Amino acid sequence: MKLRLISVGKANESYVSEGIDDFTKRINKYFKTEWHIIAPPKNAASLPENELKKAEAALILNLVDKDDYLVLLDERGKSFSSPQLAKFIEQRANESCKQLVFLIGGAFGVEHSVTQRAQAVWSLSGLVFPHMLVRLILAEQLYRACTIIKNEKYHHI
Repeated sequence: MKLRLISVGKANESYVSEGIDDFTKRINKYFKTEWHIIAPPKNAASLPENELKKAEAALILNLVDKDDYLVLLDERGKSFSSPQLAKFIEQRANESCKQLVFLIGGAFGVEHSVTQRAQAVWSLSGLVFPHMLVRLILAEQLYRACTIIKNEKYHHI
């Protein structure tokens, strides 16, 4: 199974990139992993919220294949403990999922078409974080889940 991590927003600051790169390299030992950062449209600041979400949705859905399992990150989604996330990922692998996609939407969330396409909606927290920090937290939690699946020492109960 391959992991694809998609995020709408600006490129990572260097202090965040280092951590994301480190955890992504670690995840690659378990699952081939790639990031795709979608830059906001150039005229994003002048677009009404619904038009911006529509433009972002077109870019997002273009990156998701019909057979991909899409997980949308949203503060209104379902919470997982780290062991539950590991079990969720392991179940997708056991179902022969070719590509598991995790999506961090834009500043205003995602258009309804993207939510409808998602097979799961996951909340990292009830708190709202900057996109760059969500990317780092996502990468760390995916690495943690991989070590739990393999019964390695990184995660402490």
